[in-house]
Amino acid sequence: MITVTEAKKIITDNILILPAKEMPLEEAAQLRLAEDVYSSVDVPAFTQSSMDGYAFDYAGWQSKNKLIVKGEMQAGSKTEFAISPGQAVRIFTGAPLPAGADTVIMQEKARVANNELTIVDDDTLVRGNSVRPRGSAIKAGALALPKNSLLSPGAIGFLAGMGISHVNVFVRPSVSIIVTGDELQQPGHALAYGEVYESNSYALKTILQQLQITAIEVYRAADNLNELTQVLKQALANSDLVLLTGGVSVGDYDFVLQAAEACGVVQLFHKIKQRPGKPLYFGKKENKRVFGLPGNPSSVLTCFYEYVLSALQVELTSWQVPLAKELKKPAGLTHFLKGWFDGKTAMPLDAQESYRMSSFATANCLIKIDEAATVCEKGSLAEIHLLYF
Repeated sequence: MITVTEAKKIITDNILILPAKEMPLEEAAQLRLAEDVYSSVDVPAFTQSSMDGYAFDYAGWQSKNKLIVKGEMQAGSKTEFAISPGQAVRIFTGAPLPAGADTVIMQEKARVANNELTIVDDDTLVRGNSVRPRGSAIKAGALALPKNSLLSPGAIGFLAGMGISHVNVFVRPSVSIIVTGDELQQPGHALAYGEVYESNSYALKTILQQLQITAIEVYRAADNLNELTQVLKQALANSDLVLLTGGVSVGDYDFVLQAAEACGVVQLFHKIKQRPGKPLYFGKKENKRVFGLPGNPSSVLTCFYEYVLSALQVELTSWQVPLAKELKKPAGLTHFLKGWFDGKTAMPLDAQESYRMSSFATANCLIKIDEAATVCEKGSLAEIHLLYF
Protein backbone atom coordinates (compact mmCIF):
# COMPACT_ATOMS: atom_id res chain seq x y z
CA MET A 1 0.00 0.00 0.00
CA ILE A 2 1.05 3.57 -0.59
CA THR A 3 0.25 6.68 1.43
CA VAL A 4 -2.44 9.22 0.63
CA THR A 5 0.25 11.77 -0.23
CA GLU A 6 1.98 9.34 -2.61
CA ALA A 7 -1.31 8.48 -4.31
CA LYS A 8 -2.22 12.12 -4.85
CA LYS A 9 1.25 12.83 -6.25
CA ILE A 10 0.86 10.00 -8.78
CA ILE A 11 -2.53 11.35 -9.85
CA THR A 12 -1.20 14.90 -10.14
CA ASP A 13 1.60 13.61 -12.37
CA ASN A 14 -0.96 11.79 -14.53
CA ILE A 15 -3.89 14.19 -14.77
CA LEU A 16 -6.39 13.72 -17.56
CA ILE A 17 -5.34 15.90 -20.51
CA LEU A 18 -8.20 16.65 -22.91
CA PRO A 19 -8.27 18.13 -26.43
CA ALA A 20 -8.66 21.87 -26.86
CA LYS A 21 -11.53 23.64 -28.59
CA GLU A 22 -12.51 27.23 -29.20
CA MET A 23 -15.95 28.09 -27.87
CA PRO A 24 -18.03 31.13 -26.87
CA LEU A 25 -17.00 32.55 -23.51
CA GLU A 26 -20.47 32.09 -22.01
CA GLU A 27 -20.31 28.35 -22.72
CA ALA A 28 -16.88 27.85 -21.15
CA ALA A 29 -17.80 28.04 -17.45
CA GLN A 30 -15.69 25.77 -15.22
CA LEU A 31 -13.45 24.71 -18.10
CA ARG A 32 -9.69 25.35 -18.19
CA LEU A 33 -7.87 27.56 -20.62
CA ALA A 34 -5.83 25.73 -23.23
CA GLU A 35 -3.57 28.76 -23.81
CA ASP A 36 -2.49 32.02 -22.21
CA VAL A 37 -4.98 34.85 -22.69
CA TYR A 38 -3.75 38.44 -23.14
CA SER A 39 -5.78 41.61 -23.06
CA SER A 40 -6.06 43.48 -26.35
CA VAL A 41 -7.34 46.65 -24.67
CA ASP A 42 -6.73 48.87 -21.66
CA VAL A 43 -9.30 48.34 -18.90
CA PRO A 44 -10.72 50.80 -18.25
CA ALA A 45 -10.26 52.15 -21.75
CA PHE A 46 -10.28 55.74 -20.48
CA THR A 47 -9.71 57.57 -17.22
CA GLN A 48 -13.02 57.39 -15.36
CA SER A 49 -14.74 58.46 -12.19
CA SER A 50 -15.34 55.93 -9.43
CA MET A 51 -17.91 58.16 -7.71
CA ASP A 52 -20.95 60.31 -8.31
CA GLY A 53 -19.66 63.81 -7.70
CA TYR A 54 -17.69 66.59 -9.37
CA ALA A 55 -14.51 66.40 -11.47
CA PHE A 56 -11.98 69.21 -11.53
CA ASP A 57 -8.32 70.17 -11.80
CA TYR A 58 -6.74 69.78 -8.36
CA ALA A 59 -4.19 72.58 -8.79
CA GLY A 60 -6.89 74.93 -10.06
CA TRP A 61 -9.05 74.22 -7.02
CA GLN A 62 -6.18 74.90 -4.62
CA SER A 63 -5.62 78.32 -6.14
CA LYS A 64 -9.28 79.36 -6.45
CA ASN A 65 -11.05 77.44 -3.65
CA LYS A 66 -14.40 77.83 -5.43
CA LEU A 67 -15.09 76.24 -8.81
CA ILE A 68 -17.58 77.11 -11.55
CA VAL A 69 -19.71 74.09 -12.54
CA LYS A 70 -19.76 73.60 -16.29
CA GLY A 71 -22.07 70.84 -17.60
CA GLU A 72 -22.08 67.16 -16.70
CA MET A 73 -20.63 63.80 -17.77
CA GLN A 74 -22.65 60.63 -17.40
CA ALA A 75 -21.60 57.02 -17.85
CA GLY A 76 -21.75 56.09 -21.51
CA SER A 77 -21.23 59.65 -22.71
CA LYS A 78 -19.56 59.63 -26.12
CA THR A 79 -19.00 63.38 -26.35
CA GLU A 80 -15.51 64.53 -25.42
CA PHE A 81 -15.48 67.34 -22.93
CA ALA A 82 -12.85 69.68 -21.53
CA ILE A 83 -12.63 72.05 -18.59
CA SER A 84 -10.21 74.78 -17.60
CA PRO A 85 -8.57 75.40 -14.22
CA GLY A 86 -11.18 76.83 -11.88
CA GLN A 87 -13.98 74.84 -13.50
CA ALA A 88 -15.72 71.61 -12.47
CA VAL A 89 -18.14 69.23 -14.13
CA ARG A 90 -20.94 67.17 -12.60
CA ILE A 91 -19.88 63.54 -13.10
CA PHE A 92 -21.31 60.10 -12.46
CA THR A 93 -19.73 56.73 -11.62
CA GLY A 94 -18.07 55.17 -14.66
CA ALA A 95 -18.13 58.34 -16.74
CA PRO A 96 -14.96 59.48 -18.52
CA LEU A 97 -13.08 62.34 -16.89
CA PRO A 98 -13.13 65.46 -19.04
CA ALA A 99 -9.85 66.74 -20.38
CA GLY A 100 -8.30 69.08 -17.84
CA ALA A 101 -9.68 67.22 -14.80
CA ASP A 102 -7.64 64.94 -12.57
CA THR A 103 -9.66 64.64 -9.34
CA VAL A 104 -13.22 63.81 -8.24
CA ILE A 105 -14.96 64.83 -5.03
CA MET A 106 -17.97 62.76 -4.01
CA GLN A 107 -21.26 64.63 -4.06
CA GLU A 108 -21.74 64.25 -0.27
CA LYS A 109 -18.69 66.49 0.30
CA ALA A 110 -19.71 69.19 -2.17
CA ARG A 111 -22.09 72.16 -2.04
CA VAL A 112 -23.34 73.95 -5.16
CA ALA A 113 -24.98 77.37 -5.04
CA ASN A 114 -25.38 79.80 -7.94
CA ASN A 115 -23.41 77.37 -10.11
CA GLU A 116 -20.42 77.61 -7.76
CA LEU A 117 -18.93 74.47 -6.18
CA THR A 118 -17.55 74.52 -2.64
CA ILE A 119 -15.87 71.47 -1.14
CA VAL A 120 -16.98 71.20 2.50
CA ASP A 121 -14.66 68.43 3.68
CA ASP A 122 -11.22 68.64 2.09
CA ASP A 123 -9.02 67.21 4.86
CA THR A 124 -8.41 63.95 3.01
CA LEU A 125 -8.68 65.22 -0.56
CA VAL A 126 -5.62 64.49 -2.73
CA ARG A 127 -4.89 64.72 -6.42
CA GLY A 128 -6.38 61.73 -8.24
CA ASN A 129 -9.07 61.17 -5.61
CA SER A 130 -11.86 58.77 -6.81
CA VAL A 131 -10.29 58.44 -10.26
CA ARG A 132 -9.62 55.16 -12.06
CA PRO A 133 -6.63 55.63 -14.39
CA ARG A 134 -6.76 54.17 -17.88
CA GLY A 135 -5.44 50.60 -17.86
CA SER A 136 -5.45 50.39 -14.05
CA ALA A 137 -7.36 47.06 -14.12
CA ILE A 138 -5.23 45.63 -16.93
CA LYS A 139 -3.18 47.12 -19.75
CA ALA A 140 -3.31 46.13 -23.41
CA GLY A 141 -0.83 43.32 -24.05
CA ALA A 142 -0.72 42.17 -20.42
CA LEU A 143 -1.30 38.54 -19.46
CA ALA A 144 -4.87 38.23 -18.24
CA LEU A 145 -5.01 34.52 -17.34
CA PRO A 146 -2.40 31.79 -17.89
CA LYS A 147 -3.00 28.43 -19.50
CA ASN A 148 -4.87 25.94 -17.28
CA SER A 149 -6.70 28.69 -15.39
CA LEU A 150 -10.18 27.61 -14.31
CA LEU A 151 -12.90 29.74 -15.86
CA SER A 152 -14.79 30.58 -12.69
CA PRO A 153 -17.58 33.18 -12.71
CA GLY A 154 -15.01 35.82 -11.79
CA ALA A 155 -12.66 34.75 -14.57
CA ILE A 156 -15.50 34.79 -17.12
CA GLY A 157 -16.44 38.31 -16.05
CA PHE A 158 -12.80 39.43 -16.14
CA LEU A 159 -12.36 38.25 -19.74
CA ALA A 160 -15.71 39.61 -20.86
CA GLY A 161 -14.67 43.00 -19.48
CA MET A 162 -11.80 42.96 -22.00
CA GLY A 163 -14.19 42.33 -24.87
CA ILE A 164 -13.15 38.69 -25.25
CA SER A 165 -16.00 36.67 -26.76
CA HIS A 166 -14.31 33.30 -27.49
CA VAL A 167 -11.69 31.26 -25.66
CA ASN A 168 -9.61 28.18 -26.40
CA VAL A 169 -10.35 25.65 -23.66
CA PHE A 170 -9.88 22.01 -22.77
CA VAL A 171 -13.22 20.29 -23.36
CA ARG A 172 -15.13 18.43 -20.68
CA PRO A 173 -14.33 14.71 -20.52
CA SER A 174 -16.61 11.89 -21.52
CA VAL A 175 -17.07 9.44 -18.66
CA SER A 176 -18.08 5.79 -18.43
CA ILE A 177 -19.31 4.32 -15.16
CA ILE A 178 -19.09 0.53 -14.93
CA VAL A 179 -21.11 -0.97 -12.10
CA THR A 180 -20.09 -4.51 -11.17
CA GLY A 181 -21.77 -7.00 -8.88
CA ASP A 182 -24.23 -9.88 -9.25
CA GLU A 183 -26.01 -8.78 -6.08
CA LEU A 184 -27.12 -5.40 -7.46
CA GLN A 185 -30.71 -4.51 -8.30
CA GLN A 186 -32.01 -1.26 -9.76
CA PRO A 187 -34.20 1.03 -7.64
CA GLY A 188 -37.87 0.57 -8.47
CA HIS A 189 -37.65 -3.22 -8.61
CA ALA A 190 -38.32 -5.69 -5.83
CA LEU A 191 -35.31 -7.18 -4.09
CA ALA A 192 -34.71 -10.90 -4.22
CA TYR A 193 -32.93 -12.66 -1.38
CA GLY A 194 -29.28 -11.57 -1.25
CA GLU A 195 -29.76 -8.49 -3.44
CA VAL A 196 -29.09 -4.82 -2.62
CA TYR A 197 -30.07 -1.70 -4.49
CA GLU A 198 -27.41 -0.18 -6.72
CA SER A 199 -26.74 3.44 -5.77
CA ASN A 200 -23.16 4.19 -6.83
CA SER A 201 -23.97 5.18 -10.41
CA TYR A 202 -26.64 7.60 -9.16
CA ALA A 203 -24.23 9.35 -6.79
CA LEU A 204 -21.41 9.49 -9.35
CA LYS A 205 -23.64 10.87 -12.11
CA THR A 206 -24.83 13.60 -9.76
CA ILE A 207 -21.29 14.75 -8.95
CA LEU A 208 -20.30 14.66 -12.61
CA GLN A 209 -23.34 16.74 -13.54
CA GLN A 210 -22.39 19.25 -10.82
CA LEU A 211 -19.10 19.54 -12.72
CA GLN A 212 -21.15 20.16 -15.88
CA ILE A 213 -19.98 16.86 -17.35
CA THR A 214 -22.88 15.49 -19.36
CA ALA A 215 -21.31 12.87 -21.67
CA ILE A 216 -21.88 10.00 -19.22
CA GLU A 217 -22.51 6.34 -20.04
CA VAL A 218 -23.45 3.77 -17.39
CA TYR A 219 -22.59 0.10 -18.00
CA ARG A 220 -23.38 -2.90 -15.85
CA ALA A 221 -21.25 -6.01 -15.71
CA ALA A 222 -21.70 -9.31 -13.91
CA ASP A 223 -18.97 -10.75 -11.74
CA ASN A 224 -17.44 -12.45 -14.76
CA LEU A 225 -13.96 -11.74 -16.12
CA ASN A 226 -14.82 -12.11 -19.80
CA GLU A 227 -17.93 -9.93 -19.56
CA LEU A 228 -16.16 -7.24 -17.52
CA THR A 229 -13.22 -7.22 -19.96
CA GLN A 230 -15.53 -6.66 -22.91
CA VAL A 231 -17.45 -3.89 -21.12
CA LEU A 232 -14.22 -2.17 -20.08
CA LYS A 233 -12.89 -2.39 -23.64
CA GLN A 234 -16.04 -0.68 -24.92
CA ALA A 235 -15.88 1.99 -22.22
CA LEU A 236 -12.24 2.77 -23.03
CA ALA A 237 -13.13 3.16 -26.70
CA ASN A 238 -15.96 5.58 -25.91
CA SER A 239 -14.71 7.64 -22.95
CA ASP A 240 -11.82 9.69 -21.62
CA LEU A 241 -12.37 8.58 -18.03
CA VAL A 242 -13.63 5.20 -16.79
CA LEU A 243 -14.93 4.70 -13.26
CA LEU A 244 -15.51 1.12 -12.11
CA THR A 245 -17.32 0.42 -8.84
CA GLY A 246 -16.81 -2.85 -7.02
CA GLY A 247 -14.64 -5.81 -7.88
CA VAL A 248 -11.43 -3.97 -7.12
CA SER A 249 -10.19 -6.01 -4.16
CA VAL A 250 -8.60 -9.47 -4.32
CA GLY A 251 -11.57 -11.76 -3.71
CA ASP A 252 -12.52 -14.71 -5.88
CA TYR A 253 -15.06 -12.59 -7.75
CA ASP A 254 -13.07 -9.37 -7.99
CA PHE A 255 -11.96 -9.06 -11.61
CA VAL A 256 -11.20 -5.36 -12.16
CA LEU A 257 -7.41 -5.73 -12.01
CA GLN A 258 -7.40 -8.65 -14.43
CA ALA A 259 -9.81 -6.97 -16.85
CA ALA A 260 -7.77 -3.76 -16.80
CA GLU A 261 -4.58 -5.67 -17.57
CA ALA A 262 -6.31 -7.55 -20.38
CA CYS A 263 -7.40 -4.21 -21.89
CA GLY A 264 -3.87 -2.80 -21.82
CA VAL A 265 -4.37 -0.46 -18.88
CA VAL A 266 -1.13 0.29 -17.03
CA GLN A 267 -1.56 0.13 -13.27
CA LEU A 268 -0.21 3.21 -11.47
CA PHE A 269 -1.27 2.16 -7.98
CA HIS A 270 -3.59 -0.22 -6.14
CA LYS A 271 -4.36 0.11 -2.42
CA ILE A 272 -3.88 3.18 -0.25
CA LYS A 273 -3.26 3.44 3.48
CA GLN A 274 -6.66 4.98 4.18
CA ARG A 275 -10.15 4.33 5.45
CA PRO A 276 -12.55 4.14 3.73
CA GLY A 277 -11.45 3.14 0.23
CA LYS A 278 -8.26 1.17 0.85
CA PRO A 279 -8.41 -0.95 -2.37
CA LEU A 280 -8.55 2.06 -4.73
CA TYR A 281 -7.05 1.40 -8.21
CA PHE A 282 -5.67 3.97 -10.67
CA GLY A 283 -4.36 3.24 -14.14
CA LYS A 284 -3.97 4.69 -17.62
CA LYS A 285 -4.07 3.63 -21.23
CA GLU A 286 -2.59 6.24 -23.55
CA ASN A 287 -4.67 9.38 -22.92
CA LYS A 288 -7.40 7.49 -20.98
CA ARG A 289 -7.61 7.27 -17.18
CA VAL A 290 -9.20 4.45 -15.19
CA PHE A 291 -10.26 4.39 -11.54
CA GLY A 292 -11.32 1.20 -9.83
CA LEU A 293 -13.45 2.41 -6.93
CA PRO A 294 -14.52 0.19 -4.02
CA GLY A 295 -18.07 -1.15 -4.03
CA ASN A 296 -19.29 0.29 -0.74
CA PRO A 297 -21.20 3.54 -1.44
CA SER A 298 -19.46 5.68 1.16
CA SER A 299 -16.04 4.54 -0.08
CA VAL A 300 -17.02 5.37 -3.66
CA LEU A 301 -17.94 8.97 -2.83
CA THR A 302 -14.92 9.50 -0.59
CA CYS A 303 -12.53 8.25 -3.29
CA PHE A 304 -14.22 10.36 -5.95
CA TYR A 305 -13.94 13.54 -3.90
CA GLU A 306 -10.36 12.88 -2.81
CA TYR A 307 -8.85 11.38 -5.99
CA VAL A 308 -10.99 11.45 -9.12
CA LEU A 309 -11.50 15.21 -8.77
CA SER A 310 -7.71 15.62 -8.71
CA ALA A 311 -7.40 13.78 -12.01
CA LEU A 312 -9.92 16.27 -13.42
CA GLN A 313 -7.87 19.19 -11.98
CA VAL A 314 -10.60 20.07 -9.51
CA GLU A 315 -9.76 20.47 -5.84
CA LEU A 316 -12.05 20.80 -2.85
CA THR A 317 -11.54 23.83 -0.61
CA SER A 318 -9.34 22.84 2.33
CA TRP A 319 -9.32 24.52 5.75
CA GLN A 320 -7.81 23.92 9.16
CA VAL A 321 -10.59 24.12 11.77
CA PRO A 322 -11.10 23.01 15.41
CA LEU A 323 -12.74 19.66 16.08
CA ALA A 324 -16.03 19.74 17.96
CA LYS A 325 -15.21 16.58 19.90
CA GLU A 326 -12.33 14.23 20.68
CA LEU A 327 -11.46 11.57 18.09
CA LYS A 328 -9.56 8.31 18.54
CA LYS A 329 -8.29 5.91 15.89
CA PRO A 330 -5.52 3.36 15.42
CA ALA A 331 -2.31 4.47 13.74
CA GLY A 332 -1.44 3.29 10.24
CA LEU A 333 -4.30 4.58 8.07
CA THR A 334 -5.42 8.07 7.09
CA HIS A 335 -9.12 8.45 7.93
CA PHE A 336 -11.61 10.53 5.96
CA LEU A 337 -14.64 11.12 8.18
CA LYS A 338 -17.96 12.52 7.04
CA GLY A 339 -18.50 15.72 8.98
CA TRP A 340 -20.53 18.85 9.47
CA PHE A 341 -18.78 22.23 9.49
CA ASP A 342 -20.92 24.93 11.14
CA GLY A 343 -18.60 27.79 10.26
CA LYS A 344 -16.58 27.42 13.46
CA THR A 345 -15.91 23.76 14.25
CA ALA A 346 -16.09 20.42 12.45
CA MET A 347 -18.25 17.66 13.95
CA PRO A 348 -17.71 14.03 12.84
CA LEU A 349 -21.08 12.46 12.11
CA ASP A 350 -22.42 9.10 13.20
CA ALA A 351 -22.63 6.16 10.76
CA GLN A 352 -19.06 6.32 9.44
CA GLU A 353 -19.02 2.73 8.16
CA SER A 354 -18.34 2.45 4.45
CA TYR A 355 -21.69 0.81 3.63
CA ARG A 356 -23.78 3.47 5.44
CA MET A 357 -24.81 6.55 3.47
CA SER A 358 -26.91 8.44 6.02
CA SER A 359 -23.85 10.43 7.14
CA PHE A 360 -22.96 11.37 3.56
CA ALA A 361 -26.55 12.45 3.00
CA THR A 362 -26.09 15.27 5.53
CA ALA A 363 -22.30 15.88 5.48
CA ASN A 364 -20.84 19.09 4.08
CA CYS A 365 -17.18 18.18 4.57
CA LEU A 366 -14.68 15.37 4.92
CA ILE A 367 -12.46 15.51 7.99
CA LYS A 368 -8.95 14.22 7.29
CA ILE A 369 -7.19 12.53 10.23
CA ASP A 370 -3.57 11.80 9.37
CA GLU A 371 -2.09 8.31 9.25
CA ALA A 372 0.06 8.63 12.37
CA ALA A 373 -2.60 10.26 14.58
CA THR A 374 -4.26 8.20 17.31
CA VAL A 375 -5.92 10.84 19.50
CA CYS A 376 -7.21 14.23 18.33
CA GLU A 377 -8.43 16.31 21.24
CA LYS A 378 -11.53 18.46 21.16
CA GLY A 379 -10.53 21.90 19.89
CA SER A 380 -7.41 20.66 18.10
CA LEU A 381 -7.07 21.66 14.47
CA ALA A 382 -7.96 19.22 11.71
CA GLU A 383 -7.96 19.54 7.94
CA ILE A 384 -11.41 19.56 6.35
CA HIS A 385 -12.36 19.35 2.68
CA LEU A 386 -15.61 21.13 1.87
CA LEU A 387 -17.94 19.05 -0.30
CA TYR A 388 -18.89 21.68 -2.86
CA PHE A 389 -17.18 23.43 -5.73
